[in-house]
Amino acid sequence: MKKLLLVLFVMGIVAPMQSQIIKTEELSEVIVYATNYKYLNSIDTKEEASLPVEMLRRKVAAFDVKNSEYYQDDYEVYNINFYIPEGKILAAYDKDGKIIRTAERFNNVNLPLSVKNAVLDRFPGWTITKDSYITHYYDKKGVTKKYKLKLENGDKVLRVKVDDKGEFL
Repeated sequence: MKKLLLVLFVMGIVAPMQSQIIKTEELSEVIVYATNYKYLNSIDTKEEASLPVEMLRRKVAAFDVKNSEYYQDDYEVYNINFYIPEGKILAAYDKDGKIIRTAERFNNVNLPLSVKNAVLDRFPGWTITKDSYITHYYDKKGVTKKYKLKLENGDKVLRVKVDDKGEFL
């Protein structure tokens, strides 16, 4: 019995020591290109955006024009449409896969706090029943964001446009 316990004790100590041996392997080099980082950085909202909007934007940024079925060496610009039930993005890529411009439209998204506060201050008692989020990105000019809102107060209906800073247009 003592020998059995001694053997189990020794195996309990030796087995974990054997698992600590680390084998090193040489991995091949991986090069990561952030082609459309400028698009993602400039279009990013500081607040929590709707998840479908963020997911579609990431798909647009990650889309590889060169490996798509649409790629040909003859064209300078490729216009690709991306759709989800909440909205759509029309993106224009150059022949290297860089985003030149986008036109985005989403319905019923999470509004920024600045827009919500601006509507609440100017139209107390009104509720936002529908909204459309429209964004235009240009590689050289930057980003323009605006929201088209449908407000209701009883049987009264009002439509307003607001930019991302909460200023009425």
